[in-house]
Amino acid sequence: MSHEVLVLNSDYEPLNVCNIRRALLLLYLEKADVLHVHEGVDSPKLTTGHGVSLPAPSVVRLRYHVKRPLPELKLSRRSIFARDNYTCQYCGVQSRDLTIDHILPKRHGGGMQWENLVACCRRCNTRKADKLLQHSGMKLARAPKRPRYVPYISLTKYINGTKNDVWRDYLPIFGDVGGASAYAATA
Repeated sequence: MSHEVLVLNSDYEPLNVCNIRRALLLLYLEKADVLHVHEGVDSPKLTTGHGVSLPAPSVVRLRYHVKRPLPELKLSRRSIFARDNYTCQYCGVQSRDLTIDHILPKRHGGGMQWENLVACCRRCNTRKADKLLQHSGMKLARAPKRPRYVPYISLTKYINGTKNDVWRDYLPIFGDVGGASAYAATA
């Protein structure tokens, strides 16, 4: 039961990503309706105590509206990696083994801001060290900035969700967020 389920508010706004167990509880308590089920060879099948096999939900919509304040996107390692699509901003290598680089090093007054932090592979981080960008001979693939879109679901789950064909219909398109740029180009 490790597959994830997209939970939509009553107005079809993405609200959360939960596991199948939580989604089944929402369905059982009649708090949600199934909009899509997992399809494909590796899709999970749920078996009842009576031997009936049911498809597992992929997208559910709440029957009532949940009012939530707009969340604030927190600056963290995971959100920087997600914004940069797990790609080194100097050499373009895509990897899960990345570090964070301060464009303006701390010893030169660089702080912990969205505009000063980028995902960087270990090789490029070692090469740049604590030099200023113009003295290192390296160039950024794109200028870093704070993402405009703040999803209710985590930034990482939002970007992973854009790769799911069914979920994509319910997630808003924002080209300045990690993998969503490719998604925006295909939409």
